[in-house]
Amino acid sequence: MGVRFDQQDAITIGSLSGEIDGKTSPEIQEAFLPVLAESKVLVLDMKEVTFLSSAGLRMLLYVYRQTQAGDCRVALSGLDEQLRDTMTITGFIGFFEVYEHLDEAVAALKG
Repeated sequence: MGVRFDQQDAITIGSLSGEIDGKTSPEIQEAFLPVLAESKVLVLDMKEVTFLSSAGLRMLLYVYRQTQAGDCRVALSGLDEQLRDTMTITGFIGFFEVYEHLDEAVAALKG
């Protein structure tokens, strides 16, 4: 599991990798705390996420709720077919703007 943050213009990009499960999601959530307090536009790039458990879904819900409380826009990019299906079936996909590629998400959120 890994999480890395970059800035592109006024957009914070959180790049996630590996498995997001009960063991790793608390670490990811903790890494997001300072970012969520400062960001107004956030893209979670998930192209390198290999597994997302229910704990991972809860972590995404936490991120979503924090962004809404702070009046921040949040989007996901790079969901593979399995992750997209899981998020669609569980209804989580509706919380986020979703883009196939990171550059599409950044371009859409700039305007």
